Amino acid sequence: MSDSIWGYQPTTGHIAGTDLTGWTVEATDGSVGKVDKHSDDVNSAYLVVDTGVWIFGKHVLLPAGTVKLVDLIEYKIYVDLTREQIKDSPEFDKDKHVGDAGYHEQLGSYYQNYRRA
Repeated sequence: MSDSIWGYQPTTGHIAGTDLTGWTVEATDGSVGKVDKHSDDVNSAYLVVDTGVWIFGKHVLLPAGTVKLVDLIEYKIYVDLTREQIKDSPEFDKDKHVGDAGYHEQLGSYYQNYRRA
């Protein structure tokens, strides 16, 4: 795909500026947690998901390109990843996620491998 993993696809229903904090995140095979924080920045849009008790104490950063649907009625975000893919993802690093191009490249490479064409 030529489009960036760091941007929402037009078909997701995401409306820029919508506060997604606290929304439930659903993988293809079940719930994975809630949005702790998010960004709509161009070429750097993402969700930070608190996985809660499912993966004790882990936060993961999901690039916006992994989102397949934003349900504005149910306050749910559906991602095109399995729970296992999210569980195995690099852990969110709050000190690196802003301004560290290498960190974004590492995350982008991981998720790009699972992205469907």
